[in-house]
Amino acid sequence: MKVLKTGKIAPSVLEGILGRIGISDPRVAVGPGIGEDAAAIDFGDRYLIVKSDPITFTTDRIGWYAVNVNANDVAAMGGEPRWFLVTMLLPEEKTTPSLIRNIMKDVSDSCRALGISLVGGHTEVTHGLEYPILSGTMLGEAEKDELVQTGGVKRGDLLYMTKGVAIEATSIMARERAGEVKARFGEEFFTRCVGFLEKPGISVIEDARTARRAVRVRGMHDPTEGGLLTGAYEMARGAGIGLEIDLDKVPVYEETRLLCRHFGLSPYYSTASGSLLIAVKKEDAPRLENAFGNESGSHSPIFFIGTFTKRGGPVRVVQKGKAKVISPTGRDELTKLIGL
Repeated sequence: MKVLKTGKIAPSVLEGILGRIGISDPRVAVGPGIGEDAAAIDFGDRYLIVKSDPITFTTDRIGWYAVNVNANDVAAMGGEPRWFLVTMLLPEEKTTPSLIRNIMKDVSDSCRALGISLVGGHTEVTHGLEYPILSGTMLGEAEKDELVQTGGVKRGDLLYMTKGVAIEATSIMARERAGEVKARFGEEFFTRCVGFLEKPGISVIEDARTARRAVRVRGMHDPTEGGLLTGAYEMARGAGIGLEIDLDKVPVYEETRLLCRHFGLSPYYSTASGSLLIAVKKEDAPRLENAFGNESGSHSPIFFIGTFTKRGGPVRVVQKGKAKVISPTGRDELTKLIGL
């Protein structure tokens, strides 16, 4: 029997598993599926949006990551994040009351900054852990006409991304290898990379709002573990269509490029919270681009990176004129860096 490696499960494996899940409650409007960021439950005049996601790659600012990553997924479904629950699993022989207080303060401050209420969870010291693990559940609300599903993406739709690739990974690389990064690139460079958490930032809530207000979005996805290409692949597979991505159009920050080259990682498969993938009809593209322009007051730039193709088609990347079909494993490049 094949033993799976550490990290996100490959979409090809998950498809067969999720396809066997039966849902008896007719109020479940969106259940588990490839490319869907959260579940949606019909509550009459609106949808309850529910998302659960753990943080396992980092220990520094782990509370901030837990809140923002889960809030992003609710926003990508067209919802507004409202309530958060967190399960905190802590390593034995290493956990102190001070550690718990610091993590909980980070969670609380992060919720407050986004207007989210921390409403519950669970905390325990757990056997066999080396680092803290936080698993968050975010609940939000979406108006009936604003729910966004990946399954709504069609052939000929265009794929855009906001900001740049591997924002979250850039901050994690610097934080987890602080001494090495400072020695190689200097203190100022290190500070900039760590600051990617806030600038350009890992939250996509405002990006999702901007897109929804500008056009009728066909699909949105928050690429996290596995990076941009895994997220884009999930979008295509969730819609049952092909996709062609022009890697030469994917923006890579200079700090990201230098760190990935130094550590031998691909920015395209490194955890990518902070960028939002947006699919729109071709005729809506100008309005989307204008909404993210300087006149809108938006702080996020937006980039056209690909086109969705025929039903059942492959997902291809094109770089310097050469095309290649991809089928991501789901394994994030950061696992090489942190020894998982």
